[in-house]
Amino acid sequence: MIDALRLEGVSKQYGRGGKKALAGLSCRFPAGSICGLVGPNGAGKTTAFSVVSGYLQPDQGTVDILGQGSFSAYQLKGRLGVLPQDAALSDRHTPRELLMHLGRLQGLSAHAAGDETARILEIVRLDDRVNNRISTLSHGMRRRVAVASALVGSPELVLLDEPLAGLDPVQAHSLRDALKGLRGVQTLVISSHNLAELERMCDWVVMMADGRCLREGTLAEVTGQTSRVEWDVGSDVPLERLRSALPGHTLSMDGGTLIQEAPDGALDKSSIEIMRVLADVGIAVREVRRGVSLEQRFIDETATDPKGDTPDR
Repeated sequence: MIDALRLEGVSKQYGRGGKKALAGLSCRFPAGSICGLVGPNGAGKTTAFSVVSGYLQPDQGTVDILGQGSFSAYQLKGRLGVLPQDAALSDRHTPRELLMHLGRLQGLSAHAAGDETARILEIVRLDDRVNNRISTLSHGMRRRVAVASALVGSPELVLLDEPLAGLDPVQAHSLRDALKGLRGVQTLVISSHNLAELERMCDWVVMMADGRCLREGTLAEVTGQTSRVEWDVGSDVPLERLRSALPGHTLSMDGGTLIQEAPDGALDKSSIEIMRVLADVGIAVREVRRGVSLEQRFIDETATDPKGDTPDR
């Protein structure tokens, strides 16, 4: 699998004797994927974005962007798009003027920049506000303009810091679907605290804490969708009969929920057997949940001790 972005042993410390914002961060982001970068406040996500985009130089380690090494404005012109978390927009311009300007800076002709501006504003559902001054737009619309600014020119790699922050449910749904439509065309790395939204979009996840990578992998791997199922049955379950029918599986009860841990690749076939056994004894399945939520996995990975300190991992 080709990586659009890879960090190896990247460290960054602010000031002498200060805490390291990045402490040997190593992680990868596969090309063509929508990738979620998650971690608690202070995990180093924004610093990682700043190092990748050339705003900061790392103290140690290497960054490889699109196979070109570390950030180079010349080599990566038009190939890397970045949305900082608190991106400021020029209020006196319109979305069309701003995106036209950015397209021209990338070397597009006036005609090509116009076509690209129309395309991007349609993607973020702002094609009806192209000539409104940014100062007159709502917060959600301004946020979509900011996202659009990172997408101009179809950069191969796009870093988005909290792109859905402050959007109402309808706006978030619309922008989320627009970003999902870019899967396989561009590589998106999205940093967000809204893990439910990330779970709806991402197919690759990197979890950070204390400047390090705790875990990375496909969404299915991270959430256990390939090996774990919760069956909401609300009745006594014949565990011994199920265990006999499913050797190699771990089966347990949590209240009215049957929890199944299966060997790799065994879930689909074993699910049929579980349904058969439950049907034989007259137990109805009310709900099936495959894996755990990304939020729950994040909580498990970043669990704190009684003193509130994040444990070493």
